Amino acid sequence: MAQMSKALILPRLASLHKASVVAPSRLRGSNAHLQRLPIHDRPSRLSSVASASPSRAPARQQPELLSPLQVNNILREHEFTLSLSGLNHEGLGSLVGLHSNQLPSNTPSEDRRAAAICLFGPGALIGVFDGHGGPACAQAVSQRLFPYVSAALLPQRTLEELEVAADAGDPVPDLVSWLGPVGEVPGRQWAEKRAWSLRTFWQELLDLETGEGLPPHEALVTAFKRLDLDISLEAQVHSETAGQSRLARRVAFSGCTACMAYVDGTDLYIANTGDSRAVLGMRTANGTWLAQSLTNDHSAQNERELVRLQAEHPMKECDTVVKQGRLLGLLMPFRAFGDVRFKWSLELQKRVFEESGLHSGVAAQPYLFIPDYHTPPYLTAEPEITYHQLGPQDRFVVIATDGLWEVLHRQDVVRLVGEHFDQAPAIPAPPPNPSVCSLTLGDMLQQLKARREAGQNPTGGDRNSATMLVRHTVGRDDWGGVDPQRLARSLSLPEDLTRVYRDDITVTVIYLDPSGFNRQQ
Repeated sequence: MAQMSKALILPRLASLHKASVVAPSRLRGSNAHLQRLPIHDRPSRLSSVASASPSRAPARQQPELLSPLQVNNILREHEFTLSLSGLNHEGLGSLVGLHSNQLPSNTPSEDRRAAAICLFGPGALIGVFDGHGGPACAQAVSQRLFPYVSAALLPQRTLEELEVAADAGDPVPDLVSWLGPVGEVPGRQWAEKRAWSLRTFWQELLDLETGEGLPPHEALVTAFKRLDLDISLEAQVHSETAGQSRLARRVAFSGCTACMAYVDGTDLYIANTGDSRAVLGMRTANGTWLAQSLTNDHSAQNERELVRLQAEHPMKECDTVVKQGRLLGLLMPFRAFGDVRFKWSLELQKRVFEESGLHSGVAAQPYLFIPDYHTPPYLTAEPEITYHQLGPQDRFVVIATDGLWEVLHRQDVVRLVGEHFDQAPAIPAPPPNPSVCSLTLGDMLQQLKARREAGQNPTGGDRNSATMLVRHTVGRDDWGGVDPQRLARSLSLPEDLTRVYRDDITVTVIYLDPSGFNRQQ
């Protein structure tokens, strides 16, 4: 089976190296990405907000501090809570629900998140996507990766049914059912635009005669690599409209990391590309909380990644393939979707840049070719897969972009979520709706009092654990708590300074049901 999967991926990757690329020098935001490299180059500790000297920060009037209520409103703007206990779907018995939140530093945020259930098979898919060079790649991957994974998991007979329906012109059903905030769920119009790429993928899966579908490990690797290839290929062909062509190139020239979980009963698979992380929270027999890492960063801090990169290129590039802790001295993560300037041949970049006509015109910017670029590709989207069989001690999984992990250690994250778990229900019941039940005056006064106290509480009284983690990340003091003034100062910064001191933050907490493990075993 592994050999058949390679047959799917390797020939298409070989064709990728010979393909053409269009420079994004006139795409909105893309030029800034080309000229601001190295990306991710910023002070990341929030303590610098309080200690920045006048010589390092521009002189300007101090912004007015936000009130506790304003702080809470900002922190909870993108909060999302989902209960999965009522869903009758195979493979979800181990899941209780999700807490998720985002706090942008970029405008718009370059992070994305997604959650879905597989419609033609068991299990759920949950992930975070950390974009760079703009949000386009993270947006595309968050909306397209899960259908690719679902297709790779499908048995042969289901793929055949899908192909028969598509060949007859019938509407092809969705492969996943999206869960999440309304504004973040992809619509039908988007799905139809890229359905042909997904269909080509399942046609090649049919040629492999996968039987009952690829094993999860192989399905995840295949889906990641194939989506990245399709993103690359779509940027090289002319779409029906100029706008679609520009969008395809914007997606390909920006980039994103991805960290996702596939949960099927007691089977947990984590697929990671880049430097987002997943951590498992476990409760020991004596009641303490322990953290178990489920991912490895794909960066210069990972010795195995350095060895892998250097082994893939000639010895003469040993000193240039990684410089100053960055890929070719520019890119922090060593694995990512998109970022085609690190994947396509230099000669073809030059040729297609000239053919595109983007070099003409007074306002055009020159295309910046990467120095020491000799033996591409230098970057891959291939994920590293971690498998864990869930047991009664496993209570939750935290998946987050690096904006969280730059400030909080994994053990601190698990301790905070564990303490939050002990103090409040993991997925709290929604408040009573006056339209469907009667409330006494005393009930109303009690609710108003609770809301007022939560707004005045320096720690916020967050019922959503992802919001609580974001609060600790932005307002963390020197003793591991939350400094209300530091939190208010950080959130009061003007947009042009926010990105200097912190990254976009996206967190999703997946709550697990120990009793569900026993039922499925």
